Amino acid sequence: MTADSRTLLPNPALAAGWDGLWVARAGEPAQPIARGAALRLVADTPVLMINAPLAASRIGAPQISGLDLLELFAFARPAQFVVPSARGLALALRLAPPLTLEDEPAALFAIAQALLDEIGAPGWRYAAGAYGAAVALNRLKWPWGPLVTARVPAPATVEKPLFQALPEWQEPAPRPAPRTIELAEPQVLNELARAVGAAAEPRASQRAYARAVAAAFQPRAVAGQPTLALAEAGTGTGKTLGYLAPARLWAEAAGGTVWISTYTKALQRQLAQELKRVYPDPADYAARVVVRKGRENYLCLLNLEDAVQGAFTGRAAVLAQLVARWARFTRDGDMVGGDLPGWLTGLFGMGRMAALSDRRGECVYAGCPHYRRCFIEAAIARSAAADIVVANHALVMMNAARGRAEGLGLTRLVFDEGHHLFEAADSTFAVRLSGGEALELRRWLLGPEGGRTRGRRRGLETRLSELGMEDPAAAEALGATLKAAQALPGDQWLARLAEGAPYGPLEALLGAVRETVLARAEEADSGYGLEADLAAPPPRLIDAAQAAAQAIEALIKPMRVLAGRIEALLEEQPEWLEAALRSRLEGARLGLDYRQQMLAAWLALLARIGGAPDPDFVDWLALERVDSRELDVALCRHWLDPTRPLATTVYQPAHGVAITSATLRDPPAVHQPDQGWDQAQARVGARHIAARVQTSAAASPFDYASAARVLVVTDVKRGDVAQLAGAYRSLIEAAGGGALGLFTAIARLKAVHARIAEPLTANGLPVLAQHIDPLDAGTLVDLFRADRHASLLGTDALRDGVDVPGEALRLAILEGIPWSRPTLLHAARRAAAGDAAYEDRATRARLAQAFGRLIRRAGDRGVFVLIGAATPSRLLDAFPVPAERVALADACRIVTRFLSHDLQATPSLPRPGHSPRAEDA
Repeated sequence: MTADSRTLLPNPALAAGWDGLWVARAGEPAQPIARGAALRLVADTPVLMINAPLAASRIGAPQISGLDLLELFAFARPAQFVVPSARGLALALRLAPPLTLEDEPAALFAIAQALLDEIGAPGWRYAAGAYGAAVALNRLKWPWGPLVTARVPAPATVEKPLFQALPEWQEPAPRPAPRTIELAEPQVLNELARAVGAAAEPRASQRAYARAVAAAFQPRAVAGQPTLALAEAGTGTGKTLGYLAPARLWAEAAGGTVWISTYTKALQRQLAQELKRVYPDPADYAARVVVRKGRENYLCLLNLEDAVQGAFTGRAAVLAQLVARWARFTRDGDMVGGDLPGWLTGLFGMGRMAALSDRRGECVYAGCPHYRRCFIEAAIARSAAADIVVANHALVMMNAARGRAEGLGLTRLVFDEGHHLFEAADSTFAVRLSGGEALELRRWLLGPEGGRTRGRRRGLETRLSELGMEDPAAAEALGATLKAAQALPGDQWLARLAEGAPYGPLEALLGAVRETVLARAEEADSGYGLEADLAAPPPRLIDAAQAAAQAIEALIKPMRVLAGRIEALLEEQPEWLEAALRSRLEGARLGLDYRQQMLAAWLALLARIGGAPDPDFVDWLALERVDSRELDVALCRHWLDPTRPLATTVYQPAHGVAITSATLRDPPAVHQPDQGWDQAQARVGARHIAARVQTSAAASPFDYASAARVLVVTDVKRGDVAQLAGAYRSLIEAAGGGALGLFTAIARLKAVHARIAEPLTANGLPVLAQHIDPLDAGTLVDLFRADRHASLLGTDALRDGVDVPGEALRLAILEGIPWSRPTLLHAARRAAAGDAAYEDRATRARLAQAFGRLIRRAGDRGVFVLIGAATPSRLLDAFPVPAERVALADACRIVTRFLSHDLQATPSLPRPGHSPRAEDA
């Protein structure tokens, strides 16, 4: 700590943990402080702290403000990863990390001083735009404003504003069709050896796997009949490099693009890192690899411009300035899973952050003044010329469904995490007519109503105002569209439904849906979401559906005319069609086309009410609620088998598709390479097209018998939360932390956390929790990975998305059997399967995925504990080692003995922020 830190930072520093609170002033020893005193302190004095929302939850305050070191870090080092803790910040700044909570206040002063010394220092790599941002933040009364402004020198010359400083993307020349080539086996194996490296130990299973995946890159023999390679690869096979080797080889030799699709953003990040081994030269990597996500994941520059120019006020305005700082240095503008710190959302709120992206489909495309600098358009342009595009299942399916193949890029596909294809297709190809969706459509068409003009919602009339003067036919169609849009639900529609006073045919329909659900659903007083099937709909619902269908048809007709007239104008290019208007017309046409498709799907769903059911679909009514608060009302339609549209829309136009996962088949078939493929093919939709299907299985090289134990605890009473919490606490204490606790219900997670967080933290075993700590899942995993004594509680997102190799995760606890939720959709699919083992297969797959979090690389050791006295033996085949049924006390003794060697050895932990090798995934 420097000598002048006491005068620079007279504020007290506060360290907040579940096990206590410590406060200190600069140069003085830390003292414990009671929660009441801490509440008075933070109310009267801006305190130095880390993560204000998390500190507030530990103190018991609704919110607190002060000098948050994470905000200072976001200003000083935008677009740089850091674990959001005192230890993480200290390590990032090359300072000695605190060892105890009592040490943290002194560490906070040292961290603050290091960051302030860095700001404005010679050679500061983040100097661009800092002066303007500092002045703006100081004007907003940002607590760090005076200290930061005093350190950032005014630039010698006027700096370009952000929206001019960002580089413009260049439209690439059309890429020719890929050449027809055949991949020879020696080529594939040589490329794999190059990627793995000479120092790596040869793995026969990885070589066999790469040969199998290479089949998807051979020439297609018959149109509409791609080669489907289903390749199962156990954990540790090295599947990532196994499929990247033939993918890179084909892309380079054929001059084509391979789309690699994942289900989770975590694996997208890992793949982006792993591809640096395939393309070690940074310039080569930048030219050949693109990471793609949906438009809603990226920063919208037009929204950001509105925010910094006054649309955001107070804390939201501070967020806008910090995001603008990040925008100058980001790789690609990805706000979700990219280089924007996930903890920034926790500091300012999801709603504020979401307002900076295009989550409502409002993009005006080429009509935007920032179009040539748009992050998502830059990614799309780069995708057309890239060798490898790392995307996600939803984006690939949506692009294919909307006919936006983006050149010739969807002819070669690799689906990693292939066991999630069914779920991804189920979401992508579903239809949902809800109050929320209809309101968004109204806002897109009509813009702000009721005198509200803040933000960039403009509506079609404002965007296309010139048409009224130049093209009477288009103006007439626009007017008819806007008039018909008045039938859509407006603001406060949900309140009107609750009062029994709906306005217009769509609100009347939603009111009838709500009444029907409340009348028919079981447990209507539970406070949670309800659903009801569409059998024998009441007369009021039938009448309302017919009236709503007429209103939708009345909207579709002028929209169709307007879209057609716009398309004609774009082709005719009259003299009055200036570039700016042309750009707005192109954006409007894309938006109209998409929304016409949505309205047509709504009509098909409404036709079902009072008519015969369609055997291809499952239709139902839903009332969404959380804690008795109603959120939305919807009519829902899902494919009975969503892999049918997946197969015809995505697979059939492709030349080759590789689908891979560690759990493509039912887990009991893992040790029988030729068994279980019929079910696997059905699960991914291979049976719906005439395709050559090649199957292969590579077993995990791990010695699970010596690396893992599986225990089924038999003496914890089901439904007794106190016993369940006691079990979690005892098991975590037995392991010394390092536990991932998985729950099948958020309510039980919260109840258990409330009972165990303080006593465990007091014993030096901190507990992090999804849905409780105000942090996103990725940040929680980063904190968990960085502390060998920490434990993490979570739900489904952590069961499939956590990759924590090493000692940091050595115990996995599952609080019950992960049966499927008994929804109407699940019941219909189970009945259609006509197979008593349908539910068992799905449950075993979830158990296998949960166990898969435990052993991620050679040398890992861990214990998996399932709490469930009545667990059927037929489900225990999900695990690669025999399960032992034991009492809780015996389970704790086994955990301690089995892990004692690792705990004594204390191997080095992964660096904070270090991503594990993707091939171990």
